[in-house]
Amino acid sequence: MTRAELDKKPTDVRRMFDAVAKRYDVTNTVLSFGSDRRWRKEMIAAVGARPGDRVLDLAAGTGVSSVAFAEAGVHVVPCDFSVGMLQAGKKVRPTLNFVAGDGTKLPFADDTFDAVTISFGLRNFVDTVGGLREMRRVTRPGGKLVVCEFSHPTNAAFRTLYLEYLMKGLPAVARGVSSSPDAYVYLAESIRAWPDQAGLSALLQEAGWTNVEHRNLTGGIVALHRGVA
Repeated sequence: MTRAELDKKPTDVRRMFDAVAKRYDVTNTVLSFGSDRRWRKEMIAAVGARPGDRVLDLAAGTGVSSVAFAEAGVHVVPCDFSVGMLQAGKKVRPTLNFVAGDGTKLPFADDTFDAVTISFGLRNFVDTVGGLREMRRVTRPGGKLVVCEFSHPTNAAFRTLYLEYLMKGLPAVARGVSSSPDAYVYLAESIRAWPDQAGLSALLQEAGWTNVEHRNLTGGIVALHRGVA
């Protein structure tokens, strides 16, 4: 699986993330020049979860974004459909209660969570709107969704430089640090093909989320989208 234009078959996507799990966190930090840590902090702040809240951290991978929720007294459920990711996460974060689950068929009852968050995983869904509807199903009325995802830089000159790095520099760097460098060719192309800020906002609204808004990070390389169930 090397091109974002190909069908995102769940088995292929799962296999890809299983392959990158071993060095996934360190690779992300290297490729983003450390920005991934700040982006996740911004996501956690946007959720605004309080002690005792139930938060579903979807596409949680190794649980790197779930730790801060747990430390704040939030009942966080890190969920991912890559068993390799969950196994890697359990080794370094054994106190987290990881759950295996497909984002388009979540193993939770209706209205279970006060908030759902997903970081850098939504663009890998085979059915984006279907996944967003499923997230809404498991969120209580008035609950919140926060999507932290790659987007489109708003400055034209910066966007040109960014795309040059994305398509050429990122795969080259990944060859030096990733446990599965070829996967980052697909990841780069999936980022380039992903809808812009307005496009993703429209998908959230189509899925039934209300009060949809977004905020750009790092000039629009990443955007935080929020909605209310």
